Amino acid sequence: MKNLKEKVIKSKKVFQGNILNVRVDEVELPDQSTSKREVVEHPGGVTIIPLLPDKKIMMVKQYRIATEEIILELPAGKIDSNESPEKAARRELKEETGYYGGQFKHLFDFYTTPGYSSELLHLYLAKNINQGKRELDKGEFLYNEKISLGEIPELIFSGQVKDSKTIIGLLAMKELLDSPQVKGRH
Repeated sequence: MKNLKEKVIKSKKVFQGNILNVRVDEVELPDQSTSKREVVEHPGGVTIIPLLPDKKIMMVKQYRIATEEIILELPAGKIDSNESPEKAARRELKEETGYYGGQFKHLFDFYTTPGYSSELLHLYLAKNINQGKRELDKGEFLYNEKISLGEIPELIFSGQVKDSKTIIGLLAMKELLDSPQVKGRH
């Protein structure tokens, strides 16, 4: 089968929320049979790797109700309507950590869970940033925590970091530092 594309026959929105929507699509498969797909519609977001002057990375710890755990994560957030990914990255970094300004380098984009979600994250490296005061959103409670670059493998492989966007971001950071091919491009 060369054609893998599925054709949407009909679509029904079953939930509309503040952050995401859910729809159920009936699709025609490449072999002309039909199936249903549940899709979480998400406006997209940003993840930031804040590299501090002391070569540590600023992370956040917060409780996530979906996992019922306190999660160690890179700063991240949803892109607001009419907001560019870089503007969202700068806003989220300031809100969650207090750091602002500096240079933001777009590294790459990735889907978080393409099996059922449209969420596309834009990964940024932020360096030469200045420390200021956090501006947390109402109802947002988190702590900031610095990690050293040498801690990355242990944090991931010991299960202390379980968040996919953070794992992707930290491994990308490690690759940026370790790979001569990547170093030359960034």
